[in-house]
Amino acid sequence: MSLSHTVLLGLIAGGTIFLGLPVGRLRRMPPGLRVFLSAVAVGVLVFLVWDVLSAAWEPLDAALGDVHDHAGGGGRVAGYGLIFAVGLSVGLLGLVGYEHWLKRRSASLTRNFGPGAMSAGELTARRAGIATWSPARRMALLIAIGIGLHNFAEGLAIGQSAAKGDIALATLLVVGFGLHNATEGFGIVAPLAGGDDRPSWAFLAAMGVVGGGPTFVGAALGHGFTSEPVSVAFLTLAAGSILYVVIQLLGVAAKAKRPELVASGLLLGLLAGFATDAVVTLAGV
Repeated sequence: MSLSHTVLLGLIAGGTIFLGLPVGRLRRMPPGLRVFLSAVAVGVLVFLVWDVLSAAWEPLDAALGDVHDHAGGGGRVAGYGLIFAVGLSVGLLGLVGYEHWLKRRSASLTRNFGPGAMSAGELTARRAGIATWSPARRMALLIAIGIGLHNFAEGLAIGQSAAKGDIALATLLVVGFGLHNATEGFGIVAPLAGGDDRPSWAFLAAMGVVGGGPTFVGAALGHGFTSEPVSVAFLTLAAGSILYVVIQLLGVAAKAKRPELVASGLLLGLLAGFATDAVVTLAGV
């Protein structure tokens, strides 16, 4: 399959993430429904954590099996183990540090450029960018980043299968990953749905590019080379960042004190994740 066709497949798979983004503009939503939808998004993200960690563990598991069978040495195990640990640590702790920095930056801007500040101060605050965003918007961005890292690894799989001439597998991967991305779009905007901070269409489009664009990039790069260590690195980075977001969203959901809604939403999100993954599994991937 040519590079242009491979890129088109990546564009289709990544573009379906935009289908779930308009949910972020819904208003006048009952509090119970908002809690339920947020829990559904958490369920989808919990599935993604399992999905990416299991995929990242496979090369390390295979290397351990080779050592057991005396078919390989410990160097490969150590290498994959280091990539796995570093990627997971950077993805999780890196976002913890980044979020703390944003909160300190936002607090500093509030003190220096609060109500009644001069126009120059307001201009400085606008230039601060993300630090002036609402917590819901910052959470949406963090979710999009985690999903984007995950989708880059998916794009690599599409590109590699297309480069090998396995058109049927590449097409099936696009269908499966496209279904995945449609649910992931909802996960990105769940913190914004029904809230006071209604996102613009431009903001939603930007989140779609952050979350879905890496599928397109990964497909293009995967067509030219195959690198298992690179896939493991991006998968573990994604797992760490998504895990951080899951912790944050569960904390918000717990404050609602509606355990029946949280549990049922989580269950539905998990089942949706496994249902869409079934298409990819049918391809033997």
